[in-house]
Amino acid sequence: MGKPKVKAPSYELLSFVSSVLEKYSLHSICEKSACPNRAECFSRNTATFMIMGDKCTRDCRFCSVTFAKPDRTDQNEYKNIAKAVKELNLKYVVITSVDRDDLKDLGVSSFVKSVCEIKKRDRNIKIELLTPDFKAREELLDIIISSKPYKLAHNIETVKRVSKKVMPQCNYEKSLKVLRYYAKSGILTKSSLMVGLGEKREEIFETLDDLLKAGVRQITIGQYLSPSSNHCPVCKYYTEDEFAKLKEKALKMGFEAVQSGVLVRSSYYADKL
Repeated sequence: MGKPKVKAPSYELLSFVSSVLEKYSLHSICEKSACPNRAECFSRNTATFMIMGDKCTRDCRFCSVTFAKPDRTDQNEYKNIAKAVKELNLKYVVITSVDRDDLKDLGVSSFVKSVCEIKKRDRNIKIELLTPDFKAREELLDIIISSKPYKLAHNIETVKRVSKKVMPQCNYEKSLKVLRYYAKSGILTKSSLMVGLGEKREEIFETLDDLLKAGVRQITIGQYLSPSSNHCPVCKYYTEDEFAKLKEKALKMGFEAVQSGVLVRSSYYADKL
């Protein structure tokens, strides 16, 4: 199977969203990664904001976000996010971020301020936090949990054997610890897995089992697509039939909700899961 193709997204819709983001000096991972599903999500009044800039302190070999010394954080960002949420008429908001290992609290306060500001303006909006690992520091995870989002997510990204090569500054076991801690809070917990990085079928099932044991109840599974020749190459393109079988397997294992497909990304149909 070759690289998947997608229908060109609505220019008018993308232009409107981009203008709002530019107006408030905000970043969206939907736009930053040129997600093929972004127009579909925007049309359902959902979006994923990327806070604390667009430069990351970790150099993951699958990710299109720039690895560089980050800029200073915008002290008004959380207010601008709330304004953009209102202007875009969003009903479901995902907030994620670059890794900010340079900050004393690793960026936790920016997440919490954003949640509180959105809730202050409209408590009916559902907020999902897709967080970094925060080095699995429990005192920081407690602060995230205290903001009481609708859903907590942290991406395992890939199987254990491949993880160190793909994400040299991250740790598979540490990610499981974060997810386990989130799940213990009682807040609905979710993760995401990419395939096509050289993993074996059995390793996918082992990873799903690890996530279930950690308390994860929702999972997305999608095809890895290399952003450039400098990133990890695609080892395999999975077919839609293979993704359907992975979904069936995950549901039989005990996951409550599964999105699995070639173009599925971590926030795909986040409002429907």
